[in-house]
Amino acid sequence: MDIIAELKTYNVSRETIRKLENFVDLLTQWNQKMNLISKNSLSDVWTRHVLDSIQLSSYFSDKDNLIVDIGSGSGFPGIVSAIVLQEKNPQAKVVLVESITKKTLYLNSVSAELGLKNVTVINDRVENTVFKNADVITARAVASLDILLKYAAKIGGKQTKLLLLKGKSYLCEENQAKEHWNYSCEIFKNKYSEDGVIMKITNIRTKK
Repeated sequence: MDIIAELKTYNVSRETIRKLENFVDLLTQWNQKMNLISKNSLSDVWTRHVLDSIQLSSYFSDKDNLIVDIGSGSGFPGIVSAIVLQEKNPQAKVVLVESITKKTLYLNSVSAELGLKNVTVINDRVENTVFKNADVITARAVASLDILLKYAAKIGGKQTKLLLLKGKSYLCEENQAKEHWNYSCEIFKNKYSEDGVIMKITNIRTKK
């Protein structure tokens, strides 16, 4: 796959692509100090992580001014989203919520080196955070759908949408979540994962 050509399908500038390249360089350096991503996936970082994350940008709107990424860890999709939004929606703020302190040090360092002034890093569990009314909540390989809906109900509002990168177990997760939640859901094929999907969830409410 021609990575640059694929990135350009998301209508990003050369400057944004360069910033993504810098991010991958920083990730590679930090990965030698801590286990951010597996060594196997590092060899395929552009398809498996960067492109996998950047496809979420297709589902952002110009009105999405507060994006909360849960369990940001290695920066996917949160840092990638912040890089894209810095160009496409400069007023948007991206909050990265990560409970592991050493990973928040990494996220803060990377954000500073990349000049991502639209990023705020919170070192805490999402259930302990106090802000509300996120426009978008993103998550990747963090928790089950049932738990993510619980988080969304706490930090989101009626307008909030979840954009979740999920694997082939998403149907099982949906069956469990529907025991406790009502919501609207659209499923989109993940372009870069054979079994993966993107779940776009809105109108979240608890079952009485």
